[in-house]
Amino acid sequence: MRKTVLLLLVSATLLSACQSRYNPVNWFGNGEEVEVDPNAAPPNPLLPEKSAIARPEEVYPGVPITRVTELKIERVAGGAIIRATGVADRQGVFALKLRPLNEGEAVDGVLTYEFLGIHPQNPIGIGAESSRTLIVAHSLTDQQLEGVRTIKVTAHQNALQARR
Repeated sequence: MRKTVLLLLVSATLLSACQSRYNPVNWFGNGEEVEVDPNAAPPNPLLPEKSAIARPEEVYPGVPITRVTELKIERVAGGAIIRATGVADRQGVFALKLRPLNEGEAVDGVLTYEFLGIHPQNPIGIGAESSRTLIVAHSLTDQQLEGVRTIKVTAHQNALQARR
């Protein structure tokens, strides 16, 4: 009995350090940088996409942060959590959000999000990069991950993506 338990513990420890696809921790890799078109125009928030009878949604006044520095996808029971780290151009950015593009649907296996934040009305100093670092998380269910091979998070200057 002791040998079996010891063998299982050693196997689990070795597998957790392994960089193979069989290790559940490595199902999504670390983020890698991809190019983004800075001239791409965002959709016009003044044009309604839904019926005029429906209650209008609250407009989120966030703008894309300057750049994404890290992207991690963590598997959890029933889905995954997207955790993105980025740097804003000024201090004081708040109400962070990962807004899904393409209405949250994967296009060619790529699920794309935009990293947004609201800037304060009274500008605060620029400050050190560590004081402008922001972290946001977004959860996904297994149903939302169905057919998804890549998750991409875009910012103003760059984008990161993680693949299964």
